Amino acid sequence: MADSSLPRGTSHGHLTHLHALASTGDVPFSRPHTPHKETVVGFYGLGAMGYLMARNLAQRLSSPLLVANRSRSKAEQLLKELGESKVKIVDHPENLALECDIILTNLANDEVVRKAYEQFAAALKEQQNTRTKIFVETSTVYPSLAGELDHLVSSVHAHLIMAPVFGAPNVAEAGQLIVVMAGDYRSKKEVAHLLVPGVGRKVIDLGGNLEKAPTFKLIGNSVILGSLEILAEAFTLSEKAGIKPTQLHGLIKDLLPAPILDNYANKMVHDLFDGSKGFAIDGGIKDSTHIRKLAADNNSPMPALDSAHQHLLSARAVHEAKKARGEPVFETLDWSSLVAGTRVASGLDAFDSSQHGNIAPVPEN
Repeated sequence: MADSSLPRGTSHGHLTHLHALASTGDVPFSRPHTPHKETVVGFYGLGAMGYLMARNLAQRLSSPLLVANRSRSKAEQLLKELGESKVKIVDHPENLALECDIILTNLANDEVVRKAYEQFAAALKEQQNTRTKIFVETSTVYPSLAGELDHLVSSVHAHLIMAPVFGAPNVAEAGQLIVVMAGDYRSKKEVAHLLVPGVGRKVIDLGGNLEKAPTFKLIGNSVILGSLEILAEAFTLSEKAGIKPTQLHGLIKDLLPAPILDNYANKMVHDLFDGSKGFAIDGGIKDSTHIRKLAADNNSPMPALDSAHQHLLSARAVHEAKKARGEPVFETLDWSSLVAGTRVASGLDAFDSSQHGNIAPVPEN
């Protein structure tokens, strides 16, 4: 989800083939034995991330990837793009559990994930399933949900792998996600070599405790979100002090030459807040809520994250108010728009930096 940078030299366009083989360090497991029969793989959730992950996965399988989505149109789009030899649509998500050996999910929030796994478990119980299956949950969820999901799938002869991913849609499109895994060792081995290369570029193994993977994911997102907050505060101060944001952006590239910082700084400087092309603000608020709960549960204060959370809420509130007045706005905001929170608090326009010259000092040439 959230890291929007690509390794240097990687195309942002869709890559049909990434690498012939992953290097030894990319997957911390030996290659599993070749199965006696072809493994049937399914994917549920074709949102901004899931669609791209499913597309890359389907392209490397020798048999069709079974897909399901709340909106059938996304599944039909994938089928049209790749063809019947690569994609097969199932009408209900329960069919994935019944027909597949490995089922991957990438869904919007904890409640949607919980409901999906309840449906999977109910379908398998009704069928009296005795065939071992692997469920792979790749969404960003609160760690305690892993235990609930494990209880559901273990009752129907299945293993659960928690495998959240780092990377925004452009990274997913290029098949360069970082996959964090926790759960049953043999299942992780099989899933890791299914996903890398093609969907991801690297697997980080966090052992058998399922909660460790979503915990690590939230901590990683806290680093990204905290960086966004510092960028937002610095760019706002820069404008208020009469220094061109482009000059500060240049300094950031010189001092901290990280692609992800460069990308988000560029969005803030040029008001590029279209959430359909990045990480949507609702997902950012969900993640910041989870991070703050994790911090509270572990008695570990994170004041920068508290500020970031409030600024995300402020940005969304201003955006919704503009939408209600009929003003032209993006359909959804990117989470870099949290800079709107620091701008409004400082007396600047939330989303249109061209208006700031009327308030802040005019930068000298």
